[in-house]
Amino acid sequence: MYSTTGFTRGQIDRLVIMIRDLQNAGYPVAYPPSLGLRKSIIITMTYLRRNSTQADLADRYATSQPTISRTIAAMTPALADATADWIPVADDLDPDVPLIIDETLLPCWSWADIPDLYSGKHHTTGVNVHIAATLAGRLLWVSDPLPGSTHDLTALRTHGVLDTEELLTIVADKGYIGAGLITPIKKPPGGELTDDRKQFNKELNAIRATIERTIAHLKTWRILHTDYRRPYHTFAQTITAVLGLQFLKLAS
Repeated sequence: MYSTTGFTRGQIDRLVIMIRDLQNAGYPVAYPPSLGLRKSIIITMTYLRRNSTQADLADRYATSQPTISRTIAAMTPALADATADWIPVADDLDPDVPLIIDETLLPCWSWADIPDLYSGKHHTTGVNVHIAATLAGRLLWVSDPLPGSTHDLTALRTHGVLDTEELLTIVADKGYIGAGLITPIKKPPGGELTDDRKQFNKELNAIRATIERTIAHLKTWRILHTDYRRPYHTFAQTITAVLGLQFLKLAS
C-alpha cells in the first residue's frame, strides 16, 4: 500500500475517519458502493501518486473503467476538503524563518481554448506554482496555481508573499532581481564579477539547490509531474487534494 499511495495503513485509516466525519456533517461523498470508502480512497490516492491510467486501475482492482472514473471524480474533492485545513497559506510563513522560494510548472494537456497555459520558459503547457521551503528543504507553502505563461515575479506578487507586514527573508534566483530578495549578482554589462561576488553566487546557488530537491520530492506525486489528463477545470482541485495529503503526511 505504501509503495502505491505513499501512506501507511494507519494513515489511510485516519483518512477514512476524516471522510466519515465529512459525511456525518452532511457532505455528500458519492463513491461506488461496490468498492466501499476505504478502497475508493486507496484507488484515488494511487491515481494521484502514480498518475496511473483509469484502465490500469480498473484491471488492478477488477472493476470497470467508468467505475474508476466515478471514484476519482467523487474522492478527489472529498480528499481536498477533508485535508484543506492542513494546507498553509502565505500568511502562515514565519518572518523569523529564512526561506527559499522557486517556481515550478505542473504540466497538463494543451487545451486549445486556454492559450495562457503555454510557458515559454518551460516550453510546454501547465500551471505555475511557487514553493517555499526552509534552508534545510522542509516544505512550508505552495501557492495557488496560475497559468503557465505568468512571469515568475508577477506570480509571486499575485500570491501576496511580498506584501506581508513583516519582511520575509527570501532566497531566490535571478528571475526575482529587484524585488528585495536575496538573489545572485548579475554580471555587469561588458565586465566580470569580482572574486568575492563569484564566491557569493556560488554559496547562494548551493543554498538554492535545496529547493530543487523539495520540488522533486513533492512531484513524487506523479499527477503533478506528468501531463494531467482529466478536464482542466478539475486540475486546481486535484492540486489541492495532493497538497492536503502531503502536508497531512508531513505533520503525521
